[in-house]
Amino acid sequence: MSRRYDVVLLGASGFTGALTAEYLQNNAPADLDWAVAGRDKAKLERFGRDVLQADVIDPRSLRELAESTRILVTTVGPYIQYGEQVVAACADAGTDYLDLTGEPEFVDRMYVRYHERAVRSGARIVHACGFDSIPYDLGVQYTVEQLPAGVPIKVDGLLRAGGRPSGGTFHTVITALSRPKQNLAAHRARRRAEPSPEGRSARAVPGAIHRQQGFWAVPLPTIDPQVVAYSARLLYRYGPDFRYSHYAAVRHLPMVAAGIGGIALLAAAAQVPPVRNVLLNRLKPGDGPRPERRAKSWFNVRFVGRGGGKQVITEVAGRDPGYEETAKMLGESALCLALDDLPDTAGQTTTAAAMGPALRERLVKAGMTFATLSRDDY
Repeated sequence: MSRRYDVVLLGASGFTGALTAEYLQNNAPADLDWAVAGRDKAKLERFGRDVLQADVIDPRSLRELAESTRILVTTVGPYIQYGEQVVAACADAGTDYLDLTGEPEFVDRMYVRYHERAVRSGARIVHACGFDSIPYDLGVQYTVEQLPAGVPIKVDGLLRAGGRPSGGTFHTVITALSRPKQNLAAHRARRRAEPSPEGRSARAVPGAIHRQQGFWAVPLPTIDPQVVAYSARLLYRYGPDFRYSHYAAVRHLPMVAAGIGGIALLAAAAQVPPVRNVLLNRLKPGDGPRPERRAKSWFNVRFVGRGGGKQVITEVAGRDPGYEETAKMLGESALCLALDDLPDTAGQTTTAAAMGPALRERLVKAGMTFATLSRDDY
């Protein structure tokens, strides 16, 4: 594909977008031609790259932007409000698309509306290329690769993390919690549109609270199990019958009750517009934790996989999950699509299906860890 740019980053004036631009500045090879894009050129000139004018509510500017680059990366959220026209432009132009969404409704709606269009144009539409959902998507793939092939496989993921959200992340969460009916409708539409894998089954299973690996495992209703299950439907290596369950790993039972209660209160508050507006004003988009706070943040995810009489326990770990590591994951995803020899894919796909081991190798070189803790019979 002959385009002016290899990669364009849309939204570099935001908190996570700026971190991603800084990551590309420090890590992209000199011969990679990349640029930044947005509404306010003055805010973007500090990166020392070409600055392209574009607005997420102006389809014409997005069409021109998509036609100028091989890969378009967007950090402008909430994506349910500001993402669709970017996906549409990429699907029409045959331009690969990457984002950081953690919004199931958005991902489902984009599949229904643009998957087939992207298949025809050759565009790879890859959502959730940050802390949602790369550690889980690539971590499960890494675990599955160490289990026997051609057998039913069950994997549990247990997440522990420490960190604080940015304003953009907070707005995304509140927006998603305020739309339960729309989320359900989008999920049902996706189920009707997406074909089932022939002769195979792959799905996410919510699970129940239980003890595992020395923690209370509490079902975690994020987008991550949805992404993992889609990878399993796309990739035959996950076996004829694949199940994934996603949990938060909590040490003390009272913390479980407090967490569930807090989420319930936040979800209830998000249904009331005046209360929702008060919550949204607590953190502004573009706000985020200071560097000294981010330096203390961390995450690790332990995976327990079973299949064919074998059990393998693996772990994916990194530093600040929401920001430095997310910028690293998004930046390396863009570099991977731009530079690496990858499977021939098109349409809405996942990091595991589109990039898999190549992206994992990049992240390990960049400081994240993928480790095998044990292998046993069971």
